[in-house]
Amino acid sequence: MNPDLRLLTEISDFARATPWLHAPMLILSTYALVVYAVLWAGTWWVARQQGSPRTLAAVLWAPIGLLAASAVSLPIGATVGETRPCRTLSTIEVIGKCGKSSSFPSDHAVAAGAVIVGLLLVTRGLLAWIGVLAALLIAFSRLYLGVHYPHDTLAGLALGAGVSLAGWLVLRRPLTRIASRASGRTSPTPVSG
Repeated sequence: MNPDLRLLTEISDFARATPWLHAPMLILSTYALVVYAVLWAGTWWVARQQGSPRTLAAVLWAPIGLLAASAVSLPIGATVGETRPCRTLSTIEVIGKCGKSSSFPSDHAVAAGAVIVGLLLVTRGLLAWIGVLAALLIAFSRLYLGVHYPHDTLAGLALGAGVSLAGWLVLRRPLTRIASRASGRTSPTPVSG
C-alpha cells in the first residue's frame, strides 16, 4: 500500500473510532470561510492598533492572496481531474457529502495555506497561531471527512501559501504606499495655534 493511501486509511480508522468528532469536523469544514473571515477581522483590529502601513497593507493583501490562490488552483484541479477517495474507496469512512469536483488540490487546503501566510504577514502573536491551528485543522478535516487524499491537502497548503507569499512579495511595496496614503488621509491633522 502506498504511504498516501496508508495515511488516509489510518485517518479514516481514526474517524470511525471518534464519532463524537464527526459533527465538529463537518462544521469546521463547512464554515471554513466564516472562520477565515473572523480571523481576518481580528488581523484588521491588530493592524489598526499597530498603525503600521506595512501591516495594514498585509491585512489588505490577505483576502486578495486567498482569492489569487483559489484562482490559480481552479484550472489545476480541472486539468488533473483526480477522483475523490470518497468516490473510489469503499473502505474509508465518508462523513457528509462527497463532492464531484477534482480532489487535487484541495480547495479548502489552498485557502488554508493562503490564510496562514496572510496571518503571519500581519502578526506573529497569539491570533496568528490560533489561526494557523484553525487553518491546519480545516485542511485535516478534509482527510477526516474522507473527501481528499493526503497529497491533495499537502499540495493545496503549499500552493495556497506559495501563491499568497509570491503575490505579497510582488505587491507589498505598492500596497504599503496605498495603505500609507490612506492612513495619512484618515489621521487627524494637528491644530496650530
